[in-house]
Amino acid sequence: MSENIFKVDSFTEKPFAGNPAGVCILPGPRDEAWMQNVAREMNLSETAFLYRGGDGYDLRWFTPAAEVELCGHATLASAHILWETGDLAPKATARFQTKSGLLTAALIGGLIELDFPAKPAETAAAPEGLIEALGVEPRYVGRNAFDYLVEVESQEIVRDCAPDIARLKKIQARGVMITAAASSAGFDFVSRFFAPAVGVDEDPVTGSAHCCLGPYWGAKLGKTEMKAYQASARGGVVRVRLAGDRVLLGGHAVTILRGELAV
Repeated sequence: MSENIFKVDSFTEKPFAGNPAGVCILPGPRDEAWMQNVAREMNLSETAFLYRGGDGYDLRWFTPAAEVELCGHATLASAHILWETGDLAPKATARFQTKSGLLTAALIGGLIELDFPAKPAETAAAPEGLIEALGVEPRYVGRNAFDYLVEVESQEIVRDCAPDIARLKKIQARGVMITAAASSAGFDFVSRFFAPAVGVDEDPVTGSAHCCLGPYWGAKLGKTEMKAYQASARGGVVRVRLAGDRVLLGGHAVTILRGELAV
């Protein structure tokens, strides 16, 4: 039996920008090893696998190397495909049961808005090799449940960062985000995200990282609504709204490829 599979660029309004995600719609549960093989074959930062179950959809995300507990751009891509294919009505809320609990997505003012759990960072000592791997002078180092957060002085430092990926891979965390206040008009902060430990040297636009970046910059800037830019080579825009222990992440998506898996 073939499975429908899609490639979607998330957090962008134009093709070949933002963060590409695979979306595989299944008739029911599939073997974990099979999903990991498909994700490795797709060779994208994440491939989402979903099927109808209970009140909504069961959803899991795999990098080419491992399953992850939270992924923003592939969730946004999944919701986009459900609406585009007519599996969900445009005004219906997408409900996903995941390893991070219930996540929802809704079309609001032309944006897809994800309702995700806040994952704030706490001040932490930099682990051995982290700062050397990034090659930057940190203003702040923190850690949340998944990642390290490193603030630097300027967005130019963020853009110019050329980390030692082999050294960064040894850091015991899903990933490392580097961030600074934005000096570009129209944005509040910029960031980049590196996750070689789970097979992603640099993630182009990382929704789940903004579950940490949003609360961090919200506290620093005194804002509950922000516009963020992830300054990877592809680049992408994430709109962030803080709502207590939730972070609402807004973005666009563009379908790039539609096909069938023949295995």
